Amino acid sequence: MPERRKLLPRLDYLLAFESAAVTGSFAAASRELNISETAISRKVKLLELHYNLALFNRAHRSISLTPQGHDLLARVTQSLEILRDASQDIFSTQQENSVTLAATNSVAALWLMPRLHKFNRANSRVKIMLVASDNDDECLAESVDLSILRGEGDWPGHDAEFLFGETVFPVCSPDFLTNNPAAKRIENYGKIDLIEVTNAHTEWSNWRSWMGAVNRPNFELNRAALFNTYPLAIQAAVDGLGVALGWQHLVDHLIDSGKLVRPIPDLSLRTQSGYYLLRPQKAASFAEREIVEKWLLQTAAARKRYVPRG
Repeated sequence: MPERRKLLPRLDYLLAFESAAVTGSFAAASRELNISETAISRKVKLLELHYNLALFNRAHRSISLTPQGHDLLARVTQSLEILRDASQDIFSTQQENSVTLAATNSVAALWLMPRLHKFNRANSRVKIMLVASDNDDECLAESVDLSILRGEGDWPGHDAEFLFGETVFPVCSPDFLTNNPAAKRIENYGKIDLIEVTNAHTEWSNWRSWMGAVNRPNFELNRAALFNTYPLAIQAAVDGLGVALGWQHLVDHLIDSGKLVRPIPDLSLRTQSGYYLLRPQKAASFAEREIVEKWLLQTAAARKRYVPRG
């Protein structure tokens, strides 16, 4: 007989199975767990392979539990509830004042971090656990209390409140501009060191798409330093490596401190997207989360306003 520890399947297989069984479809389970429908189907299939039996009857547009699936669901539900209760007890006793706040790497590093010290001074009993990730599934995980993501305001299962819009413009260090005065004219940018982000995350426009949007469709990008995250690209601009695209409120504090300047002050692009504060609809509110939420909304409301010009 196999060792008892080897009898257990992975927990994510059981969670996918439970959600699909309770909701009655892989699509509904996908929405509930914030992972793809394909991932739900694959995890359930791996669970069936683990036990070497069918847990669902699969039709063209529906699924139903087999007798073995019904038996397993009853035990899995009971076991998961025990684990959830145990986790809730631990969080209640050890992290009573903790709020998990998730955001993209750029927002976490460039918008939240410069402001957290003010929040901590004013709210000493509330602890923010900051999760930085460019994976939306991680930012919308069940363990996350609040998220900040870029989009158009529609995230299933979440209430969204607008924080700030998206205005994009060139930025560089003062020394770079002094040594490269040609950066003051957009027609010279094919001969200037430009800093590019190669991250596949949809948050980032690149120089070519930005140039097209400001009516420079034939722009040739000849010289560029490449980085895989936006915070690295902005640090490169601060260090004088070239001109980067600056996302309004993510670089405001660097412009205000004089570390960055706008070489062409009257040229910017406003997109249709924005940054939103997300709350999971199924999660119960609690005092600490409300404090963090209020602070984020007030901080965003006090932001600098931009009037984009192309």
